[in-house]
Amino acid sequence: MKTLEIPCGTSPARTPQCWSVVEIEALFRLPFADLMYRAQQVHREHFDPNALQLSTLLSIKTGGCSEDCGYCSQSSVNATDVQNQKLLEVESVVAAARAARENGATRFCMSAAWREPCDRDLVNVAQMVREVRALGMETCATLGMLSEEHAAQLREAGLDYYNHNLDTAPELYGEIITTRTYQDRLDTLEHVRKAGINVCSGGIVGLGENLTQRAALIAQLANLDPYPDSVPINNLVKIEGTPLAEAADLDPLDFVRTIAAARITMPKAFVRLSAGREQMSEAVQTLCFLAGANSIFYGEQLLTTANPEIERDRVLMGKLGMYPLAENSM
Repeated sequence: MKTLEIPCGTSPARTPQCWSVVEIEALFRLPFADLMYRAQQVHREHFDPNALQLSTLLSIKTGGCSEDCGYCSQSSVNATDVQNQKLLEVESVVAAARAARENGATRFCMSAAWREPCDRDLVNVAQMVREVRALGMETCATLGMLSEEHAAQLREAGLDYYNHNLDTAPELYGEIITTRTYQDRLDTLEHVRKAGINVCSGGIVGLGENLTQRAALIAQLANLDPYPDSVPINNLVKIEGTPLAEAADLDPLDFVRTIAAARITMPKAFVRLSAGREQMSEAVQTLCFLAGANSIFYGEQLLTTANPEIERDRVLMGKLGMYPLAENSM
């Protein structure tokens, strides 16, 4: 495994500072009010602090994945009750995207439970991308590992973002996943970047990591060259039948601190408050927005787990005086 000192990128436009794990640990250890103040300052330098980017996520192929990710309900290795579902028809995906747009989402994310896509399936996904994009929405896909050739095909179809999370720090990674290496993940991000697709990459907290490992995840992301355009931060959703079903709960304030650290170290990225919102109070979500989160998954379902209902999100946004980010602002 790699050491905790993460090599820095050299792209001046997106990597203005090389962040060490020690420096990011120091951010986590700041008094809470000081950390929030600093994160909010950075956020206001680059974004409208009251605007929220709304993404909708759809599982276009569910279950039966050969990977052994310890948190995932869709792994064939884990004894969960998820029902396998073959790749959806293009028409069904476009109908779901149209409904998401009507509800206010501006980005549509398509997820498939694969180790990596095969050529035949990628042709269908590329068509989904074209037709969703024709609706005037941004498109995102997460299909597992991606070769240079497949990345180029998706770019040709017009894909805007590709998601491939690092999940956790290198030092903890082998305890969570053994069927795919950390370098495999970094290679996929490089293929995506070279193809000219925006990179979406983040991680999961609450996997049993310590503070240093949590800081190391943020350092890995912040020192990518350049750092991701979109950074989803997930709070572990514990699913019966997975190895992490009995993981200890993460203190909500530690999750908020992770959002703040991501905002400070990746100032121009969209930081997405992702999985785990269904278990969060309105107060915790509000703190996340104050810490610099400016994107959410919007809709009642996240792959195989629940997400807050659309009306609940609308009510919360109204209470906070927040509003959807306009399409032409992205």
